[in-house]
Amino acid sequence: MKFGETFKEYLHGDQEWFLDKFSHVEYKRLKKVLKSCRTCKATKTEKIDDEENPALSQFCQCQSCPVCDQMFFTELMREATDIAGCFSSRVRHLLHLHVATGMQRYVLRLRQCFKNDQQALVQEGQMLIEYITMNAIAIRKILKKYDKVHCSVNGKNFKSKMRAEHLELLQSPWLIELGAFYLNFNGSDGGEFIQFSGSFACDLSATEPVMTLMLPNSVKLEYDLTCAICLETVFNPYALTCGHLFCKLCACSAASVMIFQGLRATSPDSKCPVCREAGVYANAVHMVELDLLIKRRHKDYWKERLIAERGEMVKQSKEYWESQTKYVIGY
Repeated sequence: MKFGETFKEYLHGDQEWFLDKFSHVEYKRLKKVLKSCRTCKATKTEKIDDEENPALSQFCQCQSCPVCDQMFFTELMREATDIAGCFSSRVRHLLHLHVATGMQRYVLRLRQCFKNDQQALVQEGQMLIEYITMNAIAIRKILKKYDKVHCSVNGKNFKSKMRAEHLELLQSPWLIELGAFYLNFNGSDGGEFIQFSGSFACDLSATEPVMTLMLPNSVKLEYDLTCAICLETVFNPYALTCGHLFCKLCACSAASVMIFQGLRATSPDSKCPVCREAGVYANAVHMVELDLLIKRRHKDYWKERLIAERGEMVKQSKEYWESQTKYVIGY
């Protein structure tokens, strides 16, 4: 079955009620744009000798096409932005319910006596993973088709642009969080293991700890869980808006702020230690589910890092308040 038919079947299948609330790639419409471009070019090349230029009767040979460039990339960028926004907001809401604290946690536990909310959470997580993977594949397929039709590399360049603007769907930190949520639930919360089109696995005992997502057609994605600063498995991890993962202690150290102040206290000029992009700390994502996964699967390591972080935080707090006291009293 061609991907276009598979994607159409997905959009109008059992999850149609769920997908109606979300944006998605207009795969069929974008294919029509490419088809109209090919037809237009074929009309223009009717006068060219087919024997000398047989390829021109099938494909648009221009590197930049007004028909496509005006509609295709603008529309695709808008759709990718909407998809990334929908996905992150829904995952944030879902994970907030799973790791709720205080009164909200008490209310949720009370509701479980009458309704199986945990199973509903896992079901929504499953649908969100399928949603992001299917749309990511649709974007990859349509960009590949664009380059094939135009004999260009503009589709590849557009993927690089999406990566630069942090719209690469399968590299979203929220997808890593969703994978950790899925593994946490199936590993420790007493839930049933649910199979779907993609599956997560995590190996924290390896030299290089990774989380793996297996997509349809045997495509495998790996997410490195090593902090680029301390070179250990991330502890109390944060994902900067550029996508790089760090321990909170390491990220605060790199941004020249104290642990108790947090990453929101960083200067807008602070740069990622890996890619050197500025302004990536303010909206960093706290990877709560990933931290919980490491806590459950690597208990001794997690406790050791917790003691070290608390000791460093106490030390920094003491030094900070001593300096503030000296500043106020003058000695």
